[in-house]
Amino acid sequence: MAAASTRPTAVSRRSFTAAAAATLSATMVHSSLAAADTRELRIGVIGCGGRGSGAINDSLSINEGVKLVATADLYGSKCASLWKAMREAHPGKVASADTIHEGFDGYRRILDDPSIDLVHVTTSPGFRPAYTLAAVEAGKHVFTEKPACVDPAGYRVCLTAHDAAVARGTAIVAGTQYRRQVNYLGAIEQIRNGAIGDVIGATARYCAGGIWYRPRTEGMSDAEYQMNNWYHFVWLSGDQIVEQAVHNLDTMNWVMGANPVSAFGSGGRFTRPDDSELWDSFSINYEYPGDRIVSFMCRQIPGAATDVSNVVYGSKGECHIGAANAGSRIFDPAGKEVWEMKGSIADAYKQEHKDLVDSIRAGKPIVELRQMADSSLVAVMGRMAAYTGQKVTWKFVTEESKLELFPKDLTWTSSLPVQAPAVPGKTKLI
Repeated sequence: MAAASTRPTAVSRRSFTAAAAATLSATMVHSSLAAADTRELRIGVIGCGGRGSGAINDSLSINEGVKLVATADLYGSKCASLWKAMREAHPGKVASADTIHEGFDGYRRILDDPSIDLVHVTTSPGFRPAYTLAAVEAGKHVFTEKPACVDPAGYRVCLTAHDAAVARGTAIVAGTQYRRQVNYLGAIEQIRNGAIGDVIGATARYCAGGIWYRPRTEGMSDAEYQMNNWYHFVWLSGDQIVEQAVHNLDTMNWVMGANPVSAFGSGGRFTRPDDSELWDSFSINYEYPGDRIVSFMCRQIPGAATDVSNVVYGSKGECHIGAANAGSRIFDPAGKEVWEMKGSIADAYKQEHKDLVDSIRAGKPIVELRQMADSSLVAVMGRMAAYTGQKVTWKFVTEESKLELFPKDLTWTSSLPVQAPAVPGKTKLI
């Protein structure tokens, strides 16, 4: 390890946001990369788990003139595994020394390094709003994974980060890879061109099997256990509707060209571990402008049937937009297939990183955080509606909600009692 940090005493979203706001008032400066600059782009990765490894691998695979130079994670062992894998896969695009920053302040060491041009924010979702904003304020270009946020407070941080990136001339590309998958692009073009007539409504499904679970080990504090087992705690993952199924909701926002007016729904849990805060199923009706309804369902239940798909209903036909490599198809009112297009999710994962790097080099940085933040908040709105049993409006979540899930003054030894799973009619709408 070329560098390693000790674990600091505390971290909070409020402290991140306050520091960033102070920096925002300073003189705006553009990235050190000038228009049409072809010099090497140096990349730092913040969050070295599965998505961190996947994202940097995709970037190194498709881009020339880029190099991995630093990593940060709560656990140095995850950084070391990423370095080993990338050095084996891309030996010419990885720095000679493993620069590893461990602990809560590891991200800050990457952001404070003036030689780093681009950072990947691939932490667990609860940390992303603050880290993304901090990266923008440090003058870095950013790739940030989905979802952008897990609560309305984080959403507002994302909007600040988006506007700051526009002002500074730095890029933010989001991990909503379907926006760059050819069969999704083709389907949206067909819909926009009237291939199915007027869009009346849609159904969207993200019904999957079970997910991983990491049991608590001896000596772990509440905070460390929850961060290590992050998927199962709402402040970190947002629940499955936010962490995973946001892809479908992002697609629906794209199709409808708007955010929904309201959400109403239900759900529950049947198979989660006892100390998981999550539900394992959601069923939400989203009302979009024009009285158009999207019937949305997601679940993570081992042994149950899977279905990850989107069907858009029009006055002159239907458009089926398949996830992963399923492709897209259009059917006329008689059920005859009249158009189809294949797609590769692996190519889409890489394309988002090519578009990011190309936009930086061209001096025309892409900034798309608001788009992903909106979709993430649509998922949060659905979760809030199901958890409370109430109808929740877009106006409420964007203008009135005070919900902020990130723990105050988080430390490695923080006591964080597991919250009882939400109960509709009892859980309050905040």
